This record gives sequence, structure tokens and C-alpha cells, in this order.
Amino acid sequence: MKNLIVKTIVAFALFLSINLVAAEKAEAQNRTTIAVLNIDTQGFDLTPKQMGNLVRIELEKLDTFEVLDRYDVAYLVEKHDINIENCYGKIGLVETGITINTQKMLSGSVEMYGQTTIITFRLIDVTNQTIERTHVREFLDIPNEIQQMIRITMREMFDLPIDKDMLMRLTKKYGYENAVNNPNKVRLSLAGPRMGATLFTGNTAMYLAEPEQTGGYDAFPVMFQFGYQIEMQYLTHGNFQAIAEFLPTITGLDQGIIIPSFSFMNGLRHSKYGWEFAFGPTLSLTRQAKGYFDNNNIWHKESELNSKDLNNYYITTRLDSRGDFVIAPGFVFGIGKTFKSGNLNIPLNAYVIPRKDGLQFGLSFGYNAKKETI
Repeated sequence: MKNLIVKTIVAFALFLSINLVAAEKAEAQNRTTIAVLNIDTQGFDLTPKQMGNLVRIELEKLDTFEVLDRYDVAYLVEKHDINIENCYGKIGLVETGITINTQKMLSGSVEMYGQTTIITFRLIDVTNQTIERTHVREFLDIPNEIQQMIRITMREMFDLPIDKDMLMRLTKKYGYENAVNNPNKVRLSLAGPRMGATLFTGNTAMYLAEPEQTGGYDAFPVMFQFGYQIEMQYLTHGNFQAIAEFLPTITGLDQGIIIPSFSFMNGLRHSKYGWEFAFGPTLSLTRQAKGYFDNNNIWHKESELNSKDLNNYYITTRLDSRGDFVIAPGFVFGIGKTFKSGNLNIPLNAYVIPRKDGLQFGLSFGYNAKKETI
């Protein structure tokens, strides 16, 4: 009984495999035959024969036609003494197609005009001696990505889905920089002026609002700031760019105060949508002094305290307009999005700096035109 079950399973598997092979052969026999000769090239290092081989490879990947092997085509061309060196027109392609016994011919051209690559494909129906379909697609001048361009153009021609992200990188001149549309280039893409406002909270806001005679600035805790961002893009791959930013700013000029700061940030930017985030240390030059709060919670400098009362008060350091200049370190977290209008970049950023005396929030925007360095 056991042997009978095994034999039955083996027989069924053999029957199934035979039918699958037969179905595949039938499908292959029913497919339309198509041949690709040379593809005309202008402005490229690839010869028409090499370009034709690239097109044939991408056509085979579609798994839609029975594509004639290039060696079979070469044999038939040589056997019938056909000159295909300049065979790009309909008449010549139809005659060649009849001779090598194929139903369709695919031809076209890949040409460079200025900063534009134009790919044209024509599908010839040999039986009816007509041009069945023509498709033209324009790309940027990116010779290293010619195979991707051929793939996209061919899939579009036969109404097959394409990689839309790749299409954008290959066709949008002012798209966000990436390794595809900016090969071998480093771009300071968002360097430029920055301006906005910053909000101080907590004890820092209170110290700023105090009168000058008690160490305050008699200022409102929302201040205008401006600066200049220097940016370096040091890694670009896929949809993301790694960026390093150096941002010197001056805060408070609208209220008669000068607070210089320097921020060093590292982060990522999305190539397609322009979103980015960055973080890093920030250094501010501020006036601080040692002192104490009396029983009425009024601030005094340490020099105002008698030596005999030194142990009666807690001495601390805080923001004081009468103090000495010191460097106050912090850490900044930022997020932003870049809007584009033609050749103009408009970055909009928000950030937060947590400090022990209160949070500092900021909002800024800038502008620049794209800059390139090889």
C-alpha cells in the first residue's frame, strides 16, 4: 500500500512537470517574434551595435516577446548579405524583417542635444509593413545611467509600470540633489542667509525681562536673529543625503542686545521631499556672573556680599548683563523642509535648544540659488 502511494505521487509530479513544460513551450511558440538591430547613437561613446545590445537586453527582460538572439540575427544577416549599418528606416527594417522571418522589428535612436538625452523607439509591424508604435522620452545628460533610461522608455512604450522615483531623478533638472542626477559632484545646495525669531522660556526669559540694575536686560524674551548657513553634502545615496552644517548667528539686535552663537550640526535630508533633520552642539557668547538671591528673591552679585555672610547664601552662576563674557554650550535639535521654485531654494527650519534654565525655541527661513562644485 505504501509503495502504491509513493508511485502515485511520483506519477502525478511527473505528469504535472510534463504539462508545465508543454505549456511553457506552447506559450513561447505563441509569442510574437521580434528582432533588434542597431540603435542609432549621436553624442555617445557607445556604438550603434552596443546600444542595440542594451536595448535587446531590456526588451528580453519584459518577457513579452520571443526576442531573436543577437547571434542568430548576425548569422542570418551575414547569410543573406544584408547591410544593417544604416538600417533605421521603416522600408529597410521591413525588408530585413521579412528576410530573417520575424513578425516585428524594434529600432530607434539615442541622441544627445545640449544637456538633454532623447531616446526614440519605433515598433515596426513587418507583416502589415507599418509603424505600430512610437515612443519618445527626454532625460537629463547623465551618460552613466543610459541603461536605466532605456528601461524606463521601453516599459513606458509597452504600458508597463515604471520606477517613478528614478524617472524623477533622471528627468527633473531642479530635483533634490542625489547620486543619480548629480554624479561625482559635491553641492553646497542650501548655503545662504538665515533669518527668523527665537523664544526663550523658563528662568532665562525671566532674567532677560529683569531691569538692568539687577542684572537683567529689560528685554522681551522673543528676539530677531539672523546669520549665514554654510553647508556641505558629504554623502548622497538613494533617497537620502548626509549633510554637515555650520551656522553662525547674531540674536537680539532688535532690542539692543548682541548674542552671537555658533552651531555645528550633522543630519540627513530626503532627496525627493526635501524634509531634513539635524542636531549638534551650539555655543553662545553671553554675560554671566556669580551671585545669590536674598530673602526677597532679589539677585545680587557675589561682590555685594560681606565675607562674614558668605556661608548664609547659596552662590550660583546665572545670566547677568553686568557679568563677564563666557561661552555657554548647548545642544540643538532641528527639523525643516526645503521648498523649491525653479533654481531657488527656500529652506524653512524649526529648532529647540534645551538648557537647565529653560528651553529655547526658534523658527528661521532662508534662500539661495543652487551652487555646484565638482
